[in-house]
Amino acid sequence: MPLRCARMPGNDARQEALSAARAATIERVAATGSTNDDLLARIRAAAAAGATCFAPLLLVAERQTAGRGRHGRRWHATAGRSLTFSLAWQPDRSDLAGLSLAVGVAIADALDPAGEPPGRIGLKWPNDLWLVDGADDAAQLRGRKLGGILVETAPLGETRVAVVGVGINVVAQAVQDAASGVASVDEIDPAATPEATLERIAPALLEALARFDVAGFAPFAARYAARDLLRGRAVSAADGATTGIGAGIAADGALLVDTGAGVVAVTSGEWRLRLAEPAGSSC
Repeated sequence: MPLRCARMPGNDARQEALSAARAATIERVAATGSTNDDLLARIRAAAAAGATCFAPLLLVAERQTAGRGRHGRRWHATAGRSLTFSLAWQPDRSDLAGLSLAVGVAIADALDPAGEPPGRIGLKWPNDLWLVDGADDAAQLRGRKLGGILVETAPLGETRVAVVGVGINVVAQAVQDAASGVASVDEIDPAATPEATLERIAPALLEALARFDVAGFAPFAARYAARDLLRGRAVSAADGATTGIGAGIAADGALLVDTGAGVVAVTSGEWRLRLAEPAGSSC
């Protein structure tokens, strides 16, 4: 009988994270279509060969030519100005509800540790990081997209391996301005580079995954609430048929929407909720 992946002794999530960080392999490529697709292909090949274990692997691309966001949207990445990577991770837990939100919290806290909640970086359900420029009132937000997260899974033996894809704008384009709908990390840290940004994010992400494996979304709920951009603001379904006010996040990471007739929990990707986003915002 094939052996399952051996787990590190002890239940301390932080110690597991530090051990995982030392064990994780980092690979870099100059260009590829999609780091998510590359890792998913490796996992499927491993499964076809009968493997039941997939060691943590972080794949970084200087440039992606076919990066994807949710709903198949393109993610445009420029070498030297963007950070695009994917991390393959085999969790013990089968319930991954709220994982993209937990990843968002880890990245936001790593890049904006000193910001008072919500700081400069806000989280837009379910997978976007925004640079907050300010708010005129509770209903009107001024902000631009900083990055996005795409979580996909593939079966391996009796478990599944999660592939966490991250794309972040790091260095502003010469023509970029506040009207473009795009933000970059160097607006917070003028010295930011893709490599330095990865060095800040990777340990925080590995630690967050270890914590999530132990307790799910619960340890991240308060920090997400502090950066939640949709709470108290008007939102609508992609087709415009349903509208309401963001009412926070449920314990399982679902978006809560007060429709006026009651509060509904939104978990489906069919809801592409949006604020009044600037024209030209990338996905």
